[in-house]
Amino acid sequence: MATDYGQSYGFLEEPRRRRLPAGLRAPFEGRTWREFGYVLLSLPVSILLFTYGVTMVSIGAGLLVTFLGVPVLAAGLAGCRGLGAMERARARGLLGLEVADPEPLRMRGHGFLAWMGAVLKNGASWRALLYAVIQLPWSVFSFVVAVNFWAYGWALLTYPLWFWLFPAYGGQDGLQLYGDETHHIYLDNPFEIGVTALVGLLFTLATPWIVRALTQVDRVLVHGLLGPSRLATRVVELESDRGVVVDTAAADLRRIERDLHDGAQARLVALAMDLGLAKEKLTEDPQAAARMVDEAHGEVKTALQELRDLARGIHPAVLTDRGLDAALSAVASRCTVPVQVEVDLVERPAPAIEGIAYFTVSELLQNISKHARATWAGVDVWRVENRLMLQVVDNGVGGASAVRRFGAGGVG
Repeated sequence: MATDYGQSYGFLEEPRRRRLPAGLRAPFEGRTWREFGYVLLSLPVSILLFTYGVTMVSIGAGLLVTFLGVPVLAAGLAGCRGLGAMERARARGLLGLEVADPEPLRMRGHGFLAWMGAVLKNGASWRALLYAVIQLPWSVFSFVVAVNFWAYGWALLTYPLWFWLFPAYGGQDGLQLYGDETHHIYLDNPFEIGVTALVGLLFTLATPWIVRALTQVDRVLVHGLLGPSRLATRVVELESDRGVVVDTAAADLRRIERDLHDGAQARLVALAMDLGLAKEKLTEDPQAAARMVDEAHGEVKTALQELRDLARGIHPAVLTDRGLDAALSAVASRCTVPVQVEVDLVERPAPAIEGIAYFTVSELLQNISKHARATWAGVDVWRVENRLMLQVVDNGVGGASAVRRFGAGGVG
């Protein structure tokens, strides 16, 4: 029964696999008709854009000798921005093109004067005006090409039908005037009818791809002139990266301050007190003073070790000199549980990525030492395409909870 069902299922799926080639499907696909509708609609829209943009800019430029020129010019550019938003929506609906909004106006202050200055200085406003000027000649060209190919293609393809329905107009014993002379034409030859239909079929099959090429230019225009500029996008990225760097630096400074306050600074204060007591007892009880100096010597060694660890946390020299494998092995050796480190990297990652991986593993192993009550841990590092994958595991109690906001070992 299962075999019969599988065979019948395969039989039903066979027609799906035998779909028409893309060249034959193109004239009937929804994408083709949407793109053709976009080309048809571009002509009246471009006339509106061109008329508005040129009129407003001309009036504003002509009135620059008065105080009205700048407001009119700013209003014209603002209107071009609004029409650009309409064009992005039209491209999104008919071409499936997702274009982000351009950079917003950056006003230095409040009021109408600040708004005018922001509009006139904004590059997106002038790009929208340039789009309004360029779109008209291009839309005229694309409209003429698309409509002619479409009309001639379907007219020639359906010529046998017109020949049969209207023989007098289709060419069967028809009349054609040349100046003052009248000629009879006879196109009832089946070969000529077939050739005409074949030419029409070629035109019909080629038209969707021609329309697609024309709308590709529209995509470039909309994306390049009505979307955000590369410079503005890069500025936003740099501002975001700068914020991340500032936050990271502030967190590092807080960590260094906390480590100094809780570790080396406290030991040095205790060391100063012990040396002071030893100085007082030097004449009264030399043996006790010597014993206190020995203890202070041990405290000095401990403080120096803590300062080395702190410096290593700021900039681990082993990471710079020997790479991630040696650096993680050094971190694992200081963990309170045995740690197995596996680093499978053909080449070294970028220094920033190495630093992130190093400090991440250091923090996780520290949490395992403090909270997990584990007897074994493992660190795996490998690369997948352009990503560095990192995994830290242990056999401890765990207890992480995103709902209760608890970390390893149930520690909040």
